[in-house]
Amino acid sequence: MSFAKSFLQEAAEILGQIDAEEIEAVARGLAAVRERGGRLFVLGVGGSAGHASHSVCDFRKLCAIEAYAPTDNASELTARTNDEGWQSVFTGWLSVSRLSARDALLVFSVGGGDAKRGVSANLVRAIELARSLGAPVYGVVGRDGGFTKTAAAACVVIPPRFADHVTPHTEGICALIWHLLVSHPQLARNATRWESLAPASGAA
Repeated sequence: MSFAKSFLQEAAEILGQIDAEEIEAVARGLAAVRERGGRLFVLGVGGSAGHASHSVCDFRKLCAIEAYAPTDNASELTARTNDEGWQSVFTGWLSVSRLSARDALLVFSVGGGDAKRGVSANLVRAIELARSLGAPVYGVVGRDGGFTKTAAAACVVIPPRFADHVTPHTEGICALIWHLLVSHPQLARNATRWESLAPASGAA
């Protein structure tokens, strides 16, 4: 079997084990944020920072949710890292943004954060801040979900079925999950560009 076919079969097996009801719970939670006039702060580091940025675009444009990704501002991110330390970059940003119980966090992460092992401690601190203020936390994570899973109101865990490919499968499927969310009937307000176009003349 080729590597490509094997990898795709792995992904299909993982997709079949994801809890669809947990995705529905995240969708309901995000819809509630919009209805109460709250803001959505999307957090991720590394590849997940890319997911945060892209998803913020879609949550704003397609779902009419006021959304932000702290990692989009490289100047503030690096200034806070340099002056105050990496672990507090998100809490500093969220504090200036006056995070409140009306708002919510959405975390993308392969491991979900583990303070004891010093992994993604900035996510852990941000989640702790949100909980202290009554702001709900949602997540799309891999492995066992880490701190995000234990603290979240709803959290989609991408099963780590294949030890050699935990990170690529988690990050790849994470993109599928949030594209599902921005397409969900409870969240979608505007059609994507290609779907909004009328079929070409003569098309079946």
